[in-house]
Amino acid sequence: MENIVQQINALAEKYRDYTARNLSKLVKIKSLSLGEKDVMLELKRQMEEAGFDEVKIDGLGNVIGRVGSGKNILAIDGHMDTVDFGNLDNWTFDPLSGEVKDGFVFGRGTVDQEGGPAAFVTTGRILKELGFDRDWTIYFTGTVMEEDCDGLCWKYIYEEVGIHPDFAISTEPTNLNIYRGHRGRMEIAVSFTGLSSHGSAPERGINAIYMASRAALEIEKLNERLAGDPFLGKGSVTISEIKSGSPSLCAVSDFARIHLDRRLTWGETKESAVAEIEAIVKDMKAVVEVLHYEETAYTGLKYGMEKYFPTWKMEEDSKVVQTGVQAFEQLFNKKPIVDKWTFSTNGVTINGYYKVPMIGFGPGNEIYAHAPNEKVPIDDLVKASAFYALYAYLIEK
Repeated sequence: MENIVQQINALAEKYRDYTARNLSKLVKIKSLSLGEKDVMLELKRQMEEAGFDEVKIDGLGNVIGRVGSGKNILAIDGHMDTVDFGNLDNWTFDPLSGEVKDGFVFGRGTVDQEGGPAAFVTTGRILKELGFDRDWTIYFTGTVMEEDCDGLCWKYIYEEVGIHPDFAISTEPTNLNIYRGHRGRMEIAVSFTGLSSHGSAPERGINAIYMASRAALEIEKLNERLAGDPFLGKGSVTISEIKSGSPSLCAVSDFARIHLDRRLTWGETKESAVAEIEAIVKDMKAVVEVLHYEETAYTGLKYGMEKYFPTWKMEEDSKVVQTGVQAFEQLFNKKPIVDKWTFSTNGVTINGYYKVPMIGFGPGNEIYAHAPNEKVPIDDLVKASAFYALYAYLIEK
């Protein structure tokens, strides 16, 4: 195994420029959610060029590359869609430049999160060159629509394509730390029904905005008393939008709706979160609902899911985490930091719904996610491509 470690490190370094150039090509293609077609075709081309055993695009538009044909399955995932640029005045360079200089690749998506897929393309090339022949199938998935609806892509892969991994790695940015979970989230809407009356006689009506306002103040208090977890931290809830309606601006509002962003810590569920809000509005004419996402992918397929994205975490002594620790120590001769993400990933379905043991390990610092002047160190890309390769050699069912 010592020889394999040396070979993997040497090949990852040998392909340093190759990995950086591949990422540059991906970054130059704008790839917002639902508009990923061109970047997916480029990723498919890169996998084919790297010598993957099989590369296909599924019905939702995910690119699935395969190396090996064993009975056990390891999935290595990274999403290919990005958020938009925001205010261009905040950028000091072209977000689509893909420039490679000073030890970095620059541009939107370098960190969140095309750097991971660029690294795993090199991983596939390394595994093929080393003649990877373990009883494992490695699926490398470049996935769609994560920024719009995290986990939807893996709902499709698991339920429609029928790939059921034994273990998984998310290549979302971890600053080369090993992450073993994150809080879940859900989107809740509360609709209030009032009774309109002329604005000159508000006592004749029931103002839906006042109902929503009273509920909002109680939701603010709810946030302060939500449960916590020693590893994942505290749950949270905030109101991100309020809408209202009335027959005219000279009338009492007969409708109001608030949108809640709810972050779920360990032990909190969809049912418990909904019950907390229902308790607040129980004496009001209000309906609490968990929202649903449904959109048409670039392939033309309409697909969706409920906007409930479960909390997940792996125990630090679990096989999936400890294999990552072992790979890191053998490759880099130091102990990794084992931590968690602050944001949400495709782990909400891979582990949250389907209970596939998984970790996160990815190039780049998450502080650059969704931020201007996004850039990733090429050193991170090199180390990530080596990590995924050695993990494939070390993991045991």
